Amino acid sequence: MSEPSPARTALHWGGYDPEVRDGRLVALRPIPQDPDPSPLGRSYVTSVDDELRIRQPMIRAGWLEHGPGRGGRGAEPFVAVDWDRALDVVAGELSRVRRTHGNRAIYGGSYGWGSAGAFHFPAAQLQRFLGLFGGFVRSVNTYSTAAGDVIMPYVAGNFFRFLVDQTSWSTIAAHSKLVVMFGGVPLKNTQISYGGVVRHRTADGLRACQRAGVEFVYVGPVKDDAADFLGAEWLTPRPNTDVALMLGLAHTLVAEGLHDEDFLARCCVGFEKFRPYLMGDTDGQAKDADWAASMTGIEAQMIRRLARRMAAERTLITASWSLQRADHGEQPFWMLVSLAAILGQIGLPGGGFGYGYGSVSSVGAHTNRLNWAVLDRGTNPVEEIIPVARIADMLLNPGGLFAYNGEHYVYPDIRLIYWAGGNVFHHHQDLNRLLRAWQKPETIIVHEPWWTPMARHADIVLPATTPFERNDMVSTPRDGFLLANKQALAPIGEARSDHAIFAAVAERLGFAERFTEGRDEMGWLRHLYRISQRRAAERGVRMPEFDEFWEAGLFELPAPKPAQPFLAAFRADPQAHPLTTPSGKIELWSARIASYGYDDCPPHPVWLEPTEWLGSERAKRYPLHLVSNQPATRLHSQLDQGVVSQEAKVAGREPIWIHPDDAARRGIRDGTVVRVFNDRGQCLAGAVVTPRVQPSVVQLATGAWYDPLEPGLPGTLEKHGNPNVLTLDKGTSQLAQGSSAHTTLVEVEAYQGVPPPVSVFTPPVVKRRL
Repeated sequence: MSEPSPARTALHWGGYDPEVRDGRLVALRPIPQDPDPSPLGRSYVTSVDDELRIRQPMIRAGWLEHGPGRGGRGAEPFVAVDWDRALDVVAGELSRVRRTHGNRAIYGGSYGWGSAGAFHFPAAQLQRFLGLFGGFVRSVNTYSTAAGDVIMPYVAGNFFRFLVDQTSWSTIAAHSKLVVMFGGVPLKNTQISYGGVVRHRTADGLRACQRAGVEFVYVGPVKDDAADFLGAEWLTPRPNTDVALMLGLAHTLVAEGLHDEDFLARCCVGFEKFRPYLMGDTDGQAKDADWAASMTGIEAQMIRRLARRMAAERTLITASWSLQRADHGEQPFWMLVSLAAILGQIGLPGGGFGYGYGSVSSVGAHTNRLNWAVLDRGTNPVEEIIPVARIADMLLNPGGLFAYNGEHYVYPDIRLIYWAGGNVFHHHQDLNRLLRAWQKPETIIVHEPWWTPMARHADIVLPATTPFERNDMVSTPRDGFLLANKQALAPIGEARSDHAIFAAVAERLGFAERFTEGRDEMGWLRHLYRISQRRAAERGVRMPEFDEFWEAGLFELPAPKPAQPFLAAFRADPQAHPLTTPSGKIELWSARIASYGYDDCPPHPVWLEPTEWLGSERAKRYPLHLVSNQPATRLHSQLDQGVVSQEAKVAGREPIWIHPDDAARRGIRDGTVVRVFNDRGQCLAGAVVTPRVQPSVVQLATGAWYDPLEPGLPGTLEKHGNPNVLTLDKGTSQLAQGSSAHTTLVEVEAYQGVPPPVSVFTPPVVKRRL
């Protein structure tokens, strides 16, 4: 019999009321506060207790037999062990590595979204644990926004501000006349928001803009990245040439006297040094519309017409995060600010620039916010860092030198990796290179609920609970809500929460009391709630007592004050309201970056030819540009085994979009299993022939679970459609060292013969429990 569950579950893609029958999850119903709920929750119903759940601790057979060492990961069976033995092994390995090599030989990975939660967020638990153990090497920045994270503080201020303060949809609807979207506003990405989301509002915000008569121009290769109801004009420059297009627009504005000299003089520094490059005085090549046309493939007259249109009416220029995940990814973000500064509408209602619209649900939402309390990660006594996208470089080149953000660093010699939450075989580029690097450490420990590729490439795997199997609070800092996440299910098998696992290891290592502070799960939630309560009171907001909140399941902050134009105070008086840049103004030329002497990131925005693009010699061999964007059917690689993701597969594999002209030349039809390849790797995918992707471009979303034909062998055929066997593993520049995934050329051909079956959704071989 089915009865209403007292639980409520909060995930990165929404809040749900679970229906539990006989101890099993049978349905998830979106909470009534959400006007546009995501369907992604359906995948949890089919996955939470499926055959891929890891039900007991596991140790790789070769590691268990021969001890810590290198090789065998991803290819060997596992052995089931009891918790006491697994915990003793983990504690022993941590102690051995610290004693022999020091804490600088431990890498605390855990990059990834994990699960939403103020307390059970796995990366926070891991970093707190390793910090108390003596420290660890950590990563900085994200695969999503590394180039933007690093460049924007030099140009216009802290990048986080552009997530929370920039122009709201209501302001755009009221004041903007034209929105030029580099990279679009892909609604599929707005299903999710880091830390959770209660109200999905982006589609409603865009529809309000369309009803208000706002016009849109979308610049990008995949038509779905601008909603059809916007009626946007679609421009399709060659991928990775956005900077050239922006330069052509800027040149037209300056050459025709349409730039705002007053704004440039009052609110910016460096225009006098950028202008000679723009006009061709420094290198003999004016970056005019004709030059931009030769780079982008967009007609020169169309570029000039767009520039004049932008100057004639209130215009907002936006860029998706995807633009900076490419070779020289710092340049598009810097040039976008420069273009908006030349236009001179920054700080005016509905004008200026913005980043990340459509990248996550929260961008563009106008809500009240509170710094909700989360688990204190403590301090990390180890100072060594790596940029997050340089993990393979670190493992392959211990002791090697690298530059990052004006400093020089040395890659540490990592002997042990500890990972809780995340899947490096999804996020990282050039997985064949990563696979070679991944054999280098002596021990890799992973917490994971399912047999993901991350778990399959570990030595010690500890089964972790899902949000349905524990209590937590989900705070949505850009959505104005605090949700109670109440346990709905008993732990599956012998799964334990990350906190319980770390507490048990800490007990063996002698610091359990410092790790837990004497609190159990509910004790921690009450403690964190009291901190949030105090912070709310300081802002004049009364929150109910914990028990009342827990019973209600949700608390909403009061409605916010009316939105103010982004950077309006700065525009009005840049001296009184400076930015957090070195000069306090928008920097079109950076003295600080100039001091670094980087040849791959000059001191003002420039067009730098990518390592590989459709205008390069390499395109003769690999003539299709690969767009490896975010999937519509899952969050990164989470729940790829779930029903929503599986329903979208083509011939059991990740779909690849290809233009009809490109498909016809290759004899490819809808549903054809194709081989996608370059000199870095090869994978199979299922063809979708569609004019919604531009010619000479293919789109293969990230997140398909890595499924090698010959496990553990670099270069083998990947059977399932993971694009990161193809992507370029190169830092964006010495400044940010971000991901360059979108700088990738490939070829596609129909697969000959019977395609090998996808096997990643079958658990690995497990030997008897020892």
